[in-house]
Parts: sequence; C-alpha cells; structure tokens
Amino acid sequence: MNNLNLLLVKHNQMESERLLLRPITLNDAEDMFEYTSDEETTRFIYEHHKDLEQTKNLIANYFVKEPIGKYAIVLRESNKMVGAIEFRVDDWNKSGDLGFTLNRHYWGKGYMTEAGKLILSLAFNVMGLERVFSAHEVKNSASGKVLDRLGMKCEGILRKNQMIKGQLVDSVHYSILKEEYLDS
Repeated sequence: MNNLNLLLVKHNQMESERLLLRPITLNDAEDMFEYTSDEETTRFIYEHHKDLEQTKNLIANYFVKEPIGKYAIVLRESNKMVGAIEFRVDDWNKSGDLGFTLNRHYWGKGYMTEAGKLILSLAFNVMGLERVFSAHEVKNSASGKVLDRLGMKCEGILRKNQMIKGQLVDSVHYSILKEEYLDS
C-alpha cells in the first residue's frame, strides 16, 4: 500500500496550463488577505478577517503548521495567489475530501475547476484512491457548479450539520468514484 501522505509531500507542487499549486507561505499573506477580508468571498465559510495579522496567524497556525495537502492557487502568468485548495486523505477508506476558496475577483474564469482537476488526477492516477468527496453550504450554488464540472455527483443534503459563523447550516454533499473519473 502506498503511503498517501508521502505521495502528497512528493506532489506538493502541481501545474496546469494557467495555474501553479504549491505550499502556502507567509509571503502569500497580502494576496490571501485580499480574499479573507472580503465578506462576499468568505460568506459561506468563516468570518472575514479584520486585519493582515489575522491572515498571517491563519497561515502560520493552519497552512504552515500542517501543510500536507494544502495548496496555494497561483496564476502562473502573474505569480498572484488567488485562492487555496485543500485535500485531506483518509488512508483507511481510500478516499479524500476536497475543499477550496477563491478570491471573488477571479470567479467565473474556470480557475477552481482547473485546480480541482489537478487534485482529482493526483487522487485517482497517482494515489489510487477510490473516492473523492466535497461539500458546500446549501446556499453556495457556485461551489456546487464547480463540483458538477469536476464530474462529481450530488449525494444529498445533510440538515443542520455544519456550524458556519455561529449558525448550523445544511450542506450539500458530492462525490466522484475512481471508475467514474477514469470513464470521463
């Protein structure tokens, strides 16, 4: 059996036509603050950041402290960090959980779908996983469209299962199986 964390470490950088996925560092703080401080970008995830120091603390205590499977989404053309994508692996169940955030100024350009395709290729072609899943707050239909474009199927809605900004909200759950990915 492959050591899945070792594979994530070996693939801590990936490239597509327009994007570079790489580890997040403190050098990304200003680009990240651009979207963590934006209420529209964060409305379905967490309270927006009030100052740059809050974003630096997030980077240090979350992204740098345990970096495996956490990537900056960087535009290759400008070297600008426009979002983050995270892939948490469950060795026992041969599955992975996909999460993402994108600066709203870059919505509608296909960047998140492009980044998601890199993660799915890693999951199924390199790591040999059987299932990748994701979820979004029920009101966040844009994330659902990204998951649809990645070939994921809606599995259902869990009611009041996730705490966001102090409120229990419903979440829509999606997945794609290895055979579905390979047949697409």
